[in-house]
Amino acid sequence: MKFVHTLIAASLALAIAGQAHAAVSAGEAAKLGTSLTKVGADAAASADGAIPAYKGGLTTPPAGFKNGDSVRPDPFAGEKPLLSIDGKNVDQYKDQLTATTIELAKRFPTFRVDVYPTHRSVALPQAVLDNTLKNAVNAQSKEGGSAVDNVLPGIPFPIPKTGAEAMWNFLLRYQGVSISSKYDSWNVDAAGKPTLSTTGQAHISYPIYEDLSKPIGAKDTYYQMKLAYTAPARRAGEAIMLRDAANPLVQPRSAWQYLPGQRRVKLAPNLAYDTPNPGTSGSGTYDDVFVFNGALDRYDWTLVGKKEMYVPYNTYQLTYAKDPKQLTTPNHLSPDFVRWEKHRVWVVEGKLKSGARHIYHKRRFFLDEDSWVALASDQYDARGQLYRGSFAFLTQSYDKQTPDATPFMIYDLIGGTYNINGVVGPYGGIRYIEPLSKTQWSPESLAGAGIR
Repeated sequence: MKFVHTLIAASLALAIAGQAHAAVSAGEAAKLGTSLTKVGADAAASADGAIPAYKGGLTTPPAGFKNGDSVRPDPFAGEKPLLSIDGKNVDQYKDQLTATTIELAKRFPTFRVDVYPTHRSVALPQAVLDNTLKNAVNAQSKEGGSAVDNVLPGIPFPIPKTGAEAMWNFLLRYQGVSISSKYDSWNVDAAGKPTLSTTGQAHISYPIYEDLSKPIGAKDTYYQMKLAYTAPARRAGEAIMLRDAANPLVQPRSAWQYLPGQRRVKLAPNLAYDTPNPGTSGSGTYDDVFVFNGALDRYDWTLVGKKEMYVPYNTYQLTYAKDPKQLTTPNHLSPDFVRWEKHRVWVVEGKLKSGARHIYHKRRFFLDEDSWVALASDQYDARGQLYRGSFAFLTQSYDKQTPDATPFMIYDLIGGTYNINGVVGPYGGIRYIEPLSKTQWSPESLAGAGIR
C-alpha cells in the first residue's frame, strides 16, 4: 500500500509539473501602459528621483552618428560620475551591489564603480510591445517552468509570477532579428597578463522575430548562433553552431562543431550546461555565455523580487572601444571604461534541483526591468561560497530600436582570472543584417566557414 501511495504521489507531482500556469488577469494586465510600461517595468521615477520616469527610451541618434553606421557614438559622453565606490566605502552601498562587485571592491584597491546619471534608454519596436500586451493574458509556462506555450514574439510574461517566467523574459527578449559581428575574446590570468583567446566572426539569429504574427511553437528555434574562429593560429578554422528551442524537453539544444584536423562536421551535444568553455581558459561554462543561455530545467527558480541596484548600463565607451588592451587591466576590467547607473532589476535565484548536475549550486541573476537583459549574476559552489560572477554591458542601438548586450564577461573569484567576450569595437561594432538563408544555417555550412 505504501508503494501505491508513493506511486500516486509521484504521478501527481509529474502531472502538476507538466501543467501550464495561466497568465495574469485582464485587470492586472491593464497596468501595462499605465503604472507599468508595456514590458512590465515601473513607469514612475524612484522615490529619490535617481531613476527617472520612463519616457519611451532613446530613439534619436546623437549628433555625429551616420545613418547605416555600425559604430554608435556615446550620447552621454559629456557626463561626469555622480559618485565612485571602492573598497573604502563599498559597505555603505552593499545593498545596491552584486556580491561579485562587493568582493572585487574589497579585494582590489584599483577597482571602483563610477556611478553616472541614470538614463532609461531602452526602446523597442511597437509590434514587439503589442505582442507583449497580448502575451500578458495568453502566455503560459509549462513543464514546471522549463517551457512556454501560447507565446507571440515579444516579452512572454511582462508581469512575472515565478522565477522561471522572469528567466524566459530574458531568453525570449527582443534583440533584433539577425546580427553579424567580428569580435575578440580575451583572458586575463591571475598574474594580470591578457591573452587573446579567440577572434571570430559571429552570426546570431532570432528566427521567432522574422514573423511577429506567428506564435512560437515547442520546436521553434528562438536563438541560433554560428561562430567561425580566425585567430589565434591554434584555433583558426574551427567553427561551431547551436540552436535552442522554446521547449528544450521536446527539442533539446542542437549543436555542431567543425575541427580542421578532422575535416568533418560532427554533433556536439556537450556544448551546453556546465561544460567548460575553452575560450575562457576554464573560467566559464557554456551556459555562462551572455550571462546565461540554454535550458532552465536543472534549477528551481525563485522570483526574489525587484530592487534598485548599481549595474553596468549605457556602456558605449566599453562596447565600442577600439583597443582591447586598454580594457584588460590586471585583476579586473579598467574602471575607466565601465559606466554604472542606478536601475531597478528583477532578482531571480536558481537552486540546483535534487539529483541534477552542475558546478553551480546556486545562481542569482539581476534582470533589467526595461530590457529584461541579465545585467549581472553571482554563482555559488556546493559549499555556498561565491565562485564566479558575470556582467553584461548594455547599450541601446538607437537607430534600430534594439537593446544590445553583446559584450559580456565573467570573473573567476577562486582562480583569480577573468574573461571578456564580444569585444567588437576594433572591428566596426554591431551590424544588423538580413536573415541568412536556411542553407547558411545548415550544419554542412560550418565546413565552408571553418576552412583556413
